[in-house]
Amino acid sequence: MPFSTKEWTADELLHEARRREREAASPDRTRSGMSTGGRARDLSQVPTGELVHGARDRQRVIYGTDNRKDIYQITSQAARRSADAVVALVKSSDLTENADGSFSLATETFQSAYGLCGSEPFVSQPLGCFCSGFLIASDVVATAGHCVKSPDDMKTMRFVFGFRMTNATTAVTTFPAADVFTGKKLIGRALAQDGTDYALVQLDRTVANRTPVTVRRTGKIKDNQALYVIGHPCGLPQKYADGAKVRDNSSVPFFVANLDTYGGNSGSPVFNAQNHTVEGILVRGETDFVSNGQCSVSLVCPSTGCRGEDVTRAPIWIGNVPTSSAAGVGGVKRKAAAKPSRKGVKTARSRTRNGGKK
Repeated sequence: MPFSTKEWTADELLHEARRREREAASPDRTRSGMSTGGRARDLSQVPTGELVHGARDRQRVIYGTDNRKDIYQITSQAARRSADAVVALVKSSDLTENADGSFSLATETFQSAYGLCGSEPFVSQPLGCFCSGFLIASDVVATAGHCVKSPDDMKTMRFVFGFRMTNATTAVTTFPAADVFTGKKLIGRALAQDGTDYALVQLDRTVANRTPVTVRRTGKIKDNQALYVIGHPCGLPQKYADGAKVRDNSSVPFFVANLDTYGGNSGSPVFNAQNHTVEGILVRGETDFVSNGQCSVSLVCPSTGCRGEDVTRAPIWIGNVPTSSAAGVGGVKRKAAAKPSRKGVKTARSRTRNGGKK
């Protein structure tokens, strides 16, 4: 049976392609975090050309002026509330449980991971996740279908709230147990030829002190509607990008917008800038980086140029959220678990015993 790269995220495909580049350049050196284990273990048999082609199919790009900002720079209280509902999808092997019950996230710098030029924004910030998602009910997260491939896939990931910069130089990389969740059930998923791409994950417990986003349930977004997006481009701490609008509203399962996003933004909520309602899930877009011969820089398209970014419409998937449990509006909330599952997560002691991150 032919292998399909659509079941992997852009970051996973690029991660494997770059692992091969580094291995070819330094075959006698094994870099931490460059193994083919975990989610990407089956990619070792895929030709490099197919890896690159698959990654380009769902990467992201900058349109016109780069509008991305860190969350601490946002002045809109409504947008900050929206950001509180956005979650990072993290490999469980990259989390270590500390003695006090908190969790530390293993990271690497944006510049070193992508071979970026020093002029690129955010080059010194850490990367720590592979996709984005957002809270749509008290214990349900929405994301892209290619970010969560199966119920078994959820066993090797965690959903972490609060991965963001607190100022220009400091990122939150240690999280209280209350902000780290395990996927309990995959309650809906699609990755179809018509462009439909979403996954709905019920968490192991309800999320306290965070308000689910408001989601469009019926109808269709207006042509040229102003938009903004919040997520984790390339696995960076949470970013907010406004100044976008609907460019093509003709397709039934998705619309196209000129959002400033990258791989890692897959699964991000796309908001109506007027009423802060989620209009859909960011799932596909243009190639994000190009090489200048020495290092890589962001691909910049005119605001009206390039193809645009695809957003799976909210009414396509929101009806799959249960209404008779904690996952539904007006449902009876279950008692929150005391702490997240430790399965697949290292402890500080085990990390020391094994001599490092991986």
